[in-house]
Amino acid sequence: MQIIQSIGQALFTSFNMLWEILWPLILGFTLSGIVQAVVSHRAMAKTLGCDGPKCLTLATLFGIASSSCSYAAVALGRSIFQKGASFTSAMAFELASTNLVIELGIILIVLLGWQFTAAEFVGGILMVIFMALIFRLTLTPRLVQRAKEQVEKGLVGKMEGHAAMDMSVSGGSFFSKLFSGKGFTAVSNYFVMDWASVWVDIVLGLLIAGALAAWVPDSFWQAFFFSNNPTLAKIEGPLVGPLVAIVSFVCSVGNVPLAAVLWRGGISFGGVVSFIFADLIILPILDIYRKYYTWKVMAYILVTFYIAMAAAGYVVEFLFQALGIIPQDRNVVAITEGIQWNYTSILNIIFLVLAAILVIRFIRTGGIPMLRMMNTPEQEMAHHHGYTADRSKFCGSGAISTIYGVQFLLATKDAGAPERGMT
Repeated sequence: MQIIQSIGQALFTSFNMLWEILWPLILGFTLSGIVQAVVSHRAMAKTLGCDGPKCLTLATLFGIASSSCSYAAVALGRSIFQKGASFTSAMAFELASTNLVIELGIILIVLLGWQFTAAEFVGGILMVIFMALIFRLTLTPRLVQRAKEQVEKGLVGKMEGHAAMDMSVSGGSFFSKLFSGKGFTAVSNYFVMDWASVWVDIVLGLLIAGALAAWVPDSFWQAFFFSNNPTLAKIEGPLVGPLVAIVSFVCSVGNVPLAAVLWRGGISFGGVVSFIFADLIILPILDIYRKYYTWKVMAYILVTFYIAMAAAGYVVEFLFQALGIIPQDRNVVAITEGIQWNYTSILNIIFLVLAAILVIRFIRTGGIPMLRMMNTPEQEMAHHHGYTADRSKFCGSGAISTIYGVQFLLATKDAGAPERGMT
């Protein structure tokens, strides 16, 4: 009976956290879908061929305008690297795609406070800069060549089909594209497919967070994070945060509930930020790096990312402390207060209606077959399950195919294909 009660308490805590972040999730994915609907992925590789500030800035902006799914970010990073982007730009894109996206910022505001959102965006930019500096000092041409040779083998990772899909609308102004029928369809496609790509991580993160909040006593966390010694806590936090993330198996926005539990338990402000950054070095993604780039390159990415994440956590910690804006209240409403009839419940109902509208649009415009192709290797997109392209345009060594109204960039090296919108 005690076991059942403990499980029930953990599940109830998980549901409370889901209820607290539900409308921010829907709002965030909707805004992300809007941005992706008007920004073409095919423009990336041809503009990211250098390692300089301009290319890094563009890579960061492209990342902000992409899906927050860590697996899709890694797959798309590999794809643009294969098509001509520099290795540094591809990695900068990945960092921005998973740490500087709209939905993550909104969830952090609601669950932990605006200070964490500000820290995430400031730290995310710092992390890109630190990573670029480390790469400039230590990345050798031989290592890059090794990565290129491995990429050409085309080993399969995860969410490659989702990364290859470019459903953006071209032609016209921002608002004319957005409010057109094609724009509405594109937003619904990105909304549903982004949800489909991260829902497992969100559920897993909520379940783990609920279990930790319900079963692990505060005294354990306080001892583990040296809560009684603020100096040690600030030193330890950014170092331990990424290590906890690595073994959590949770990525994308799914690690925010876990971050809330760690913050409530006593980890430092910089430790929370570093923990959230580390979704790109969890064990499943490290295995994908191994497949994509070899063991040696995977180890290089792990070490450099870890250093950049920890360094960004330290800078954020001391910068926000100097400004006096680190929160002192460690109470997390979603864990301690539960569901209430308040603005959160009203907003959840409103945004659930919005989600239903987008899902209906997705289904009515033939979106279901695309869901089946989300894990399909990029080179097989036009032939998987008997699907064939109704139109292809060849350019150089690659092809842009349209399947079910969605464009797939099938090129292996040439990224010079002209822009084309949805049909």
